[in-house]
Amino acid sequence: MLVEVVPRQKIGKLSSLSLVYGFAGLIILGTVLLLLPVSGQHRQATSVINALFTATSAVCVTGLTVVDTTGHWSPFGQAIILALIQIGGFGFMASATIFLLFSGRRISLREKLLIGESMGLSHMGGLLKLVKQMAIFAFVAEAAGSFIFFFSFSGDNSLGAKAWKAVFHSVSAFNNAGFDLFVGSRSLLDYQKDIVVLITTAILIILGGISFLVLADIVKTRRFYRLSLDSKLVLYSTFTLLVIGMTVILLTEFNDPDTLGSLSLHLKLVNSFFQSVTARTAGFSTINMADSANYALFVTMLLMFIGGASGSTAGGIKVNTFGILAATAWGTIRGNEHAGAFGREFTNQQIFRALTLTMLSLALTSIIVFSLTITEGFNFINILFETVSAFGTVGLSTGITADLSVIGKILITITMFTGRLGPLALVLALTQFQKAARYRYPAESIRIG
Repeated sequence: MLVEVVPRQKIGKLSSLSLVYGFAGLIILGTVLLLLPVSGQHRQATSVINALFTATSAVCVTGLTVVDTTGHWSPFGQAIILALIQIGGFGFMASATIFLLFSGRRISLREKLLIGESMGLSHMGGLLKLVKQMAIFAFVAEAAGSFIFFFSFSGDNSLGAKAWKAVFHSVSAFNNAGFDLFVGSRSLLDYQKDIVVLITTAILIILGGISFLVLADIVKTRRFYRLSLDSKLVLYSTFTLLVIGMTVILLTEFNDPDTLGSLSLHLKLVNSFFQSVTARTAGFSTINMADSANYALFVTMLLMFIGGASGSTAGGIKVNTFGILAATAWGTIRGNEHAGAFGREFTNQQIFRALTLTMLSLALTSIIVFSLTITEGFNFINILFETVSAFGTVGLSTGITADLSVIGKILITITMFTGRLGPLALVLALTQFQKAARYRYPAESIRIG
């Protein structure tokens, strides 16, 4: 027997493909600019694939690099990368909104809906005010980070070069990008013992990866029990993952002389905390990942796959998604009929979307890993780590990025692009014009387990 279902009234169809086109267009523009002779040090040439890979990594705030950022790119090229990081991290549509606001142009309802969709908002009230507040917050956070880095970074650079390095790293850290301007792309390996640099970087990463909406909710309510369910899930999941990551890294690398073994106890704690933070899509590192134990790499991959909060500069499937699935699983184990957390229930649609996003992400990662094992000659753990890092837009690597083949670079580029936009966003874009079903079929049980 078929049961007729009356479809909900649609306000209007909105093309999610605009987001895909926007990011793709920005990547193409960045590629063209990086191909210019002026973008390379001493006007050295850059191959198309390397320019495309770098532009994609910058726009998708990943941080994987195939050439040394300092040694290969001129100040102009570095400025292009920084601009791509800022626009890509803040969000293409949010950045476009800022431009339109300053140009005095009136923003239509359709554009507001599209911006809201790109930011994960369910309503449009106060959207423009929110975007302005986000821009101000980002500027203040990056300015504060630049100030601290200016007086913390060592070296005999001129004041101008030192200021540029401080600004570049502050923007890169807040946007969870992971690009650095240290010679040899050593990230923060030379700052293992500099607590100020590590804590400042970690704070910028957390502020950028926890989402402005959660921070605004905290400032507004000031009490955990009054926060929205979304904010509670983000904070609880983030704290739990940080503690787990820090504990595992500390225990597995405690006596390893190639990673944390030579450090004092308090520095081991700080570096373990930092590595747990940066694995959540930032890409900075104080240890050589190639020297880490396989179980430490495995836990890092789990953190990279989950990522940060929805609507933030972070990637991954998001802690919101992880929180929904974890709470649903825990509720099922306890025998609860309806899934939820903190005294609130999840809608079936939220659970289905979280599950779909996770399954699509696992499918994409599996396909890319399978393809790379055919085209590349590296160990499986290194290929898996590189793929998860690209999907989570993290930027951590075991050192194989620059040695990837052309096909390998293309596959990782596709992974970064897809990971930044989100598999679910792509599916919604492709199925947007699908008509709602008017009938439902009778339910029937399926054996499980």
